[in-house]
Amino acid sequence: MDEPELIQRARQGDGAAWEELVHAHQEGAFRFAYLFLGDAGQAEDVAQEAFIRAFRSLDRFDSSRLFRPWLLSITANLAKNQRRSIHRYLAAISRMGRETPGLETGLESGIENRLDSQALWQAVRQLDPNDQQIIYLRYFLDLPVAETAEMLGVAEGTVKSRLHRALSRLRQVIEQHFPGLQEEFGM
Repeated sequence: MDEPELIQRARQGDGAAWEELVHAHQEGAFRFAYLFLGDAGQAEDVAQEAFIRAFRSLDRFDSSRLFRPWLLSITANLAKNQRRSIHRYLAAISRMGRETPGLETGLESGIENRLDSQALWQAVRQLDPNDQQIIYLRYFLDLPVAETAEMLGVAEGTVKSRLHRALSRLRQVIEQHFPGLQEEFGM
C-alpha cells in the first residue's frame, strides 16, 4: 500500500495503517531528534510526541505533499524546544552555582562531554541551530534537496545556498577547533 493511501486510511481511523506509517518513519524521527539532543531517552520522547502531534493533525495534512518532511519538521520543532528547555535548566543551575558557594557546577560540562562523543558531530553542534538542521537533514539523514526544501518550506535553491553557507561556517569551526578533521575530510 502506498503512503497516500495509508494516510487516508489512518485519517479514517485505521490503526494498522497508522502503525505502518509509524514503523516506516520512526527510525528517521528518532535519529533526527537524537542529532539535536544527543540523548537517546529524550530523542525517543520527542519522536513519540512528534507522532502523537502528527496523528492529531493528520486531518490537516496536505496529502499532495510528502509525509516524511512534514513529520521531521514537527520533530525538529519539538527537539529545538526540548534543547532550549535543557539549556535554560543548565543556565539556571549555573547561576545558582555562582550564587551558592560550594555547589558543584560541573553538571553542564559532564553533559557536554557525553553529548560530544564524535568530533564531527561536535563541530556541527557549534553551529547555530539552522545550520545544524540543514546539515543534519542533507548529510546525516540523507534527505534529498527536494524533501529538505519541502520540510523547511523554502525553494530548492534556498536549501542549496543555506547548505553552502552552513558548510562554509563548519569549515571555519573545524579549522579553529578541530584541525585533525581537516585532513580526514580533505578541507
